[in-house]
Amino acid sequence: MHATLMFIVRDGQVLLIEKKRGLGAGKINGPGGKIDPGETPLQAIIRETQEELCITPHTPRKLGELRFAMSDCPDILCHVYRADDFTGTPTETDEAVPVWTRLEEIPYQRMWEDDRHWLPLLLDEQTFLGKFVFEGERMLWKEITTGVRW
Repeated sequence: MHATLMFIVRDGQVLLIEKKRGLGAGKINGPGGKIDPGETPLQAIIRETQEELCITPHTPRKLGELRFAMSDCPDILCHVYRADDFTGTPTETDEAVPVWTRLEEIPYQRMWEDDRHWLPLLLDEQTFLGKFVFEGERMLWKEITTGVRW
């Protein structure tokens, strides 16, 4: 499965979501989701951010890829983007609640276990490739490479 994640960073904060349904419901993450047939990852992340938060990110740039092998769903290749601004007002939807978080207060304890290993790279604007193996919600293995060119 191909998917996307978006992190909007502005004024010392990152715009996260509390996911209301689907894989990771109840967890804190960035907006994103599955790439539809015929869509590019960039088109998908713009659409997903619009659907989940009613905003349009400005000039998203890809900083990472995450590859997940999970025991309870198909393998996932996730394209990870960052933007520094957006149009609109972050609004709660059926899918997500917007959560502005100071960069030094990111609630990793409410996020997927792998996030603490690669999200700081994104916040530092480093490129990365992460590979992770999960059993349920428990991470069993990880490998992270930085300085990747897209």
